[in-house]
Amino acid sequence: PALVDGCSYEDLTISNGEMASGAWVRMAQEMAFEKKKRINKQLLEYCHLDTHGMIMIFSKMRGLGSGCYSLGG
Repeated sequence: PALVDGCSYEDLTISNGEMASGAWVRMAQEMAFEKKKRINKQLLEYCHLDTHGMIMIFSKMRGLGSGCYSLGG
């Protein structure tokens, strides 16, 4: 995610949401187990970084808020 220092997709095979969507379709249609396994690993790497980035963005935004909402914490 662009808003979080240290998070970059440039070293990943799947580096954006459009690529992730396409990879998901390819994995679903692929018959060879090893290819499915490789695509799955690439998707997990992308999703891990994407989720981590979203958590970091949320944390920063939460710190900027005025307390107008509560997330139970």
